[in-house]
Amino acid sequence: MSQPGRVSRLRRYFIAGLLIWVPIGITVFIVRLLLELMDRVVLFIPPPWRPENLFGFSIPGFGIVAALALVLFTGFLAANLIGRRLVELYESILRRIPFVRGIYAASKSFAEVLFSDTEQSFKKVLLVEYPKRGTFALCFQTSSRLEEIQYRTESDVVCVFVPTTPNPTSGFILMVPRDEIIELDMSVDEALKMIISLGVVVPEWRARELAPDRFST
Repeated sequence: MSQPGRVSRLRRYFIAGLLIWVPIGITVFIVRLLLELMDRVVLFIPPPWRPENLFGFSIPGFGIVAALALVLFTGFLAANLIGRRLVELYESILRRIPFVRGIYAASKSFAEVLFSDTEQSFKKVLLVEYPKRGTFALCFQTSSRLEEIQYRTESDVVCVFVPTTPNPTSGFILMVPRDEIIELDMSVDEALKMIISLGVVVPEWRARELAPDRFST
């Protein structure tokens, strides 16, 4: 085999190895970072109440359990009147801090839509022609109950959120006629991965199973 052929093969092997190890490395890094952050919740517990001081030894994973308990307790407080007043108080403080208020507002809006309990919000991945005919943009359905807008426009329109890339927490909403929307099979998680990766990570689609006539050879 010629020298260029060997170099080409080694390069192919190297890239194939990177495609295996880079995602694994990134996943391990992110999971480890999240676990370490959750373990730091223990620092909020007064020293005399920490496991190493109560029992004389540390408990692996205690920080994760404490973090989950903290999230549940915070949700419980936020669900009642006193908790809502406290949330309004700290949000009013954050809104007065430059730079921080923008990040917090965008993150909160995105989280509210993403984790909404409604049957409509972020349940469907759609494709709309935007910003011009023949050009398509990924978006998420946020609402189809637009009573006044539908009345004023005399059209059955759907509200969609078009995220920006690579930061999907920002974007804009469009009111699109229902008959101009293309509903996709990909999940919300798959669409978010595609947006964050600038379109590099494209979810697999079982085209031959779903449309054998169109994709037959």
